[in-house]
Amino acid sequence: MAFVLTAGQAGDAPAFTDVLDRLRLPRRRGRPRTKPEVILADKAYSSRAIRDYPRRRGTRAVIPFPADQQGHRLRRGRRAGRPPAFERDAYKQRNTVERCINRLKQWRGIATRCEKTATVYLAGLHIAGIFLWSAR
Repeated sequence: MAFVLTAGQAGDAPAFTDVLDRLRLPRRRGRPRTKPEVILADKAYSSRAIRDYPRRRGTRAVIPFPADQQGHRLRRGRRAGRPPAFERDAYKQRNTVERCINRLKQWRGIATRCEKTATVYLAGLHIAGIFLWSAR
């Protein structure tokens, strides 16, 4: 898991690249991988910048297009280019991430965000993540 704290009013999308840069996937032997095979995200992450970042790193991104963007693409016709590929079966695996986030929020300190400093809150996230990982 990788955590990045931002200001309370900041959205998730600007921190997307920071989270991917901090991600480390352990291997049985050797140093951890820094590039996941597939990135699963919801419609909030469908911007061009977010789609280009995994493409530059050689990672597949499974992100659905919002209905308004599909309409804009259809309106532009042939000039819009080919729509990005979308794999429904791979996208169905995204619920594991959502369930993990919901398990993290079962910790009262994380759900209520009552810590005064960001470092204490981040430490709580790491501790909750360790407990979730060790319970597996």
